[in-house]
Amino acid sequence: MKKFDIVALGECLIDFTPAGISPAGMLLFERNPGGAPANMLVCAANLGRKVAFIGKVGTDMQGQFLNETICNAGVDTSSLIMTDDYFTTLAFVTIDEHGERSFAFARKPGADTQLTVDELDMDMLRNTGIFHIGSLSMTDEPARTTTVTAIKAAREAGAIISYDPNYRPLLWASREAAQEQIRALLPYVDVIKISDDECEITTGYADPHEAAEYLKAQGVLCVVITIGAKGALVSTREGERMADGYKAEQVMDTTGAGDAFWGAFLTRISESGKALSDFTLDELCDCGDYACAAASLCVEKRGGIPAMPARESVDQRRQQR
Repeated sequence: MKKFDIVALGECLIDFTPAGISPAGMLLFERNPGGAPANMLVCAANLGRKVAFIGKVGTDMQGQFLNETICNAGVDTSSLIMTDDYFTTLAFVTIDEHGERSFAFARKPGADTQLTVDELDMDMLRNTGIFHIGSLSMTDEPARTTTVTAIKAAREAGAIISYDPNYRPLLWASREAAQEQIRALLPYVDVIKISDDECEITTGYADPHEAAEYLKAQGVLCVVITIGAKGALVSTREGERMADGYKAEQVMDTTGAGDAFWGAFLTRISESGKALSDFTLDELCDCGDYACAAASLCVEKRGGIPAMPARESVDQRRQQR
């Protein structure tokens, strides 16, 4: 029995999201805790999984706030390193009338890029059922080498390796650099989530069906491609099928929707106790259905971590299908 159900390595940051206009006519921003791996873990914790985060933040007020927030949300933060040498990464988010986002970052460098190999908790990596990474820890050294080292350690100990590239163009030196590093992790991956607009950067194919075939050819056992409100394409060696999306009551903010989706998807894999190779396509599509329900709830609230849904809410949403 592993100590943790899901461990994730990567960025934990602050999303500053628009929150109206001041009396002086200036745009106001709301401080929301976020970062894709941290968001995903909070969702999984809300859904009953035992989870832990590996990463680095500053000892500044933002880093302390993040540590307290995810810890209070049920995430083990014993391997969240706090440093005096670098500031916590900040993301400034703008949201259009459809709830879609664009980003600007303060990360030159951010503390999350400075995680070193000797700061890894190897015992934690050997004691998780699922190990999850994104690609933002691959943008810079030393975090790039640290990420690969962590993947190898978790994989050797029998963990399912989960990957969400979560492409953010402004954080890469070039599109070519992003392609190289995003694809470098594919040989280690068992289950992957990408959005339809990340297909080309991840695989070279813009079409989701072609992208899924490419990823399976790299050895990925389960490919999940989210297609906005329509749902997600789930593809395995058995075939492929759509998990239909759920209608949100009102779209307030799409921040974290993919992370809620993936936290819910990995939760269903984890709680089954089964090896990924033993899942049927039908079972993985059911995981996708559960994940779509979680994502539809997330977009009804503002922010990343604060919008992660509770298990009861996901169950209720599914009953409304």
